[in-house]
Amino acid sequence: MTKKKTFLKDLLLVHELAFILLIFLVATVGAVGIQLQEQSSQESNRINLLVQEVQQTRGDLYRQMKELFDAYFLEDTEALTEYNNFTRSVESHFVELRKLTMGVEEEKAIHELHAGYQVFLSETSALFGQHTTLSNENLKRKLNTDLESGIFSHYERLLANTELLLNQKQLELEQKLQKNKRKSNFLLFTPLVLAILLLVFSRIFLKRSIVKPINDVLQATSEISMGNLTHKAPEEGVEELAALSKAINTMADKLMASQENLIRSEKQAAQGLLVPMLAHNIRNPLASIRATAQVMDDPALDTESRESISGIINTVDRLERWTGALLAYLHPLKPQPSQTSVREIVAGALAPLKQKIIEKSIRLSQPDWSKFNQGKTRSDAIFTDQHLLEQVIYNLVLNAIDASSHHDAIKIELEARKDEFFISINDQGSGLPFTPDPSAISAPTSKRFGTGLGIPFAFKVCDALGGSLQFSRGFDTGTQVTITLPKTLIVSDTPSCS
Repeated sequence: MTKKKTFLKDLLLVHELAFILLIFLVATVGAVGIQLQEQSSQESNRINLLVQEVQQTRGDLYRQMKELFDAYFLEDTEALTEYNNFTRSVESHFVELRKLTMGVEEEKAIHELHAGYQVFLSETSALFGQHTTLSNENLKRKLNTDLESGIFSHYERLLANTELLLNQKQLELEQKLQKNKRKSNFLLFTPLVLAILLLVFSRIFLKRSIVKPINDVLQATSEISMGNLTHKAPEEGVEELAALSKAINTMADKLMASQENLIRSEKQAAQGLLVPMLAHNIRNPLASIRATAQVMDDPALDTESRESISGIINTVDRLERWTGALLAYLHPLKPQPSQTSVREIVAGALAPLKQKIIEKSIRLSQPDWSKFNQGKTRSDAIFTDQHLLEQVIYNLVLNAIDASSHHDAIKIELEARKDEFFISINDQGSGLPFTPDPSAISAPTSKRFGTGLGIPFAFKVCDALGGSLQFSRGFDTGTQVTITLPKTLIVSDTPSCS
């Protein structure tokens, strides 16, 4: 017996029915109304308790006044004890009042009421024990005029203001209750409208989060299967579908990387055939030139001739090192870093180019090296492979010279940051007619005897030295090349491949 298939449209129908069922749960909004009613009831009880406590302070205050009169006119010996008992009772009422108060207005009113009571206490407490020293006239004046008409009347006014505030709050609470009742009646008609909205939104959600992402995944797998490894599946929809799209994209990236590595290995093997030819046709003539220059180096020659011969020997040595670095392009690079400075590297790269710069009257601008030579340590110090980096700068400046017209300017700038150097070379030429590709074996060249290896070699060296190379258009015209390098090269045991 075959298993019945479950289609997405059936799942969508079940989902919609479940949402309709959930609509009936919207009736729980009634619970919100009940909660609001309960809160209002609690607030009403609180205000009533406040009113009761305030009234009790008034009653106890009257009783304290009575005990004071009993002490003076009836000479009641228990009056002071009763007076103190009522004092404790009133203070306990104020403690309860502070617990019940909410808001700045209530706290202020109770505070003022308590302060008025404290004034009453300070005046009346001092009268006990003075009935023997006061005359009847003074006694009547203090009890009738000072206390009853003054302090007690002031307390009554504070009490009236507090009751007015509480009555106003009670009125506001009743208005709020009426408003909540109207809201509750309105909420009774909202479930139907909410059900329709939920139904519409759920359908839109399912189509956007499930149906569309599935179609995108199917399209992506179709494109990748036909060899279009750059196609990406949109990582959208529910979490599971987004994870699936991400896995497909990762698989495509790994396939693309494997494909590039395979092509690179094949090209590397083909380039390896050039090694014997380069070693024979470049290095051997350089060795002969150096040997001839050494034979010609005679102390009897004039100073200018000896300097020229010394320049030939130094240039041949430098070309020998650079030739070795160029040949290393055909093999995995293994940098040999040493402690040096950017200034030394730039100077070494520019030394063989002096004649070309003079011939075209190039206005060469270098960084202000004095800014990097302040203090005990040089701020342009770098730990890297000097000869490889010299070859890179040499090639890039040579390209800039070839692209420049007579009397043009070439500007070399250096920016030092926390852990990196930024070396930029700006020219005023016509700009690169192509976009350099870091993965290309050779670049297009307009030079008559150009090999097209200069820029690819520069990319490879910068990558091996832990940096990067960027080509962009200059501010006005020409090309700007930016080399980014770490101040300290971390040497790895694994050689860098082209």
